[in-house]
Amino acid sequence: MLPHERLAYSPITQRPKLVLPGGARMVVWVIVNVEEWDIHQTMPRTVLTPPAGGSPSPDIPNWAWHEYGNRVGFWRMLEVFDQFKVPGVLAVNGSCLGSYPQIAQAAKDRNWEFLGHGFIQKNMQKVENEAEAIRLTSEAIQKFTGKPPRGWLGPGLTETWETPDLLQEAGYDYVCDWVLDDQPVQLKTRSGQSITNIPYTQECNDVAMMLIQHHPAREYYDRAMDQFDQLYEDSRESARVMALVVHPYIMGAPHRLKWFRKVFERISARKDVLFWTGEQILDWHREQARSTPAGARK
Repeated sequence: MLPHERLAYSPITQRPKLVLPGGARMVVWVIVNVEEWDIHQTMPRTVLTPPAGGSPSPDIPNWAWHEYGNRVGFWRMLEVFDQFKVPGVLAVNGSCLGSYPQIAQAAKDRNWEFLGHGFIQKNMQKVENEAEAIRLTSEAIQKFTGKPPRGWLGPGLTETWETPDLLQEAGYDYVCDWVLDDQPVQLKTRSGQSITNIPYTQECNDVAMMLIQHHPAREYYDRAMDQFDQLYEDSRESARVMALVVHPYIMGAPHRLKWFRKVFERISARKDVLFWTGEQILDWHREQARSTPAGARK
């Protein structure tokens, strides 16, 4: 299906009101991307351009850059989550559960949600068998956590024309790749059943800010706060969802972590803002849909 065949245009100002419990105005969810980069392949991203150009193999400098995040950066960030008692969502490659079991165990011990993120960090359009990659990822997460993942985030937000269909058929309830709204939306699939898209972000994403736009570390805090303030204002009539996206090898770097912590300090001070996981957002939105007359839904 083409994108416009999966969902109809719906102005956010013309939808039924979404109401959060306890008088809350908006939800923030924090996604930590934990990935495994195959040393035999071209690195998904680079911090250091090879001096002679090309794609060296092995690419030790760039592989090690990412590996630092899993060895050190993740644990530095984990202290921030623990300090503010914020639930995290681990967007994790299925292979990571075997390669980095201590990270997975730390997330499991804190009741974080596990989000399927491909089996290894690779463009889904270049995966030989997408359905198999989805299956392997689901099985790895279920084996480790005891339950199947409900949500999916494509590596680099990559999808094929069939991804929502394959995810729905594999038992997934939601996806995050369609960054086009501040509220959950329904995507049609070929089975006739829908799959929910939960608001994610390209703007408050450390990859975009630090690696592509090359901003200083403070930009993460400045942009997150500007985004939060506007969404909080927007939510005066109907609830909004805001995502914060981080990678251990980026925001877990020593010179950036304090700006990540400052985001938590500012947002956690608001008593009418909820920190939820993706599945909490999904279950709330489904309940809202059940209480809305069918004719009023957009």
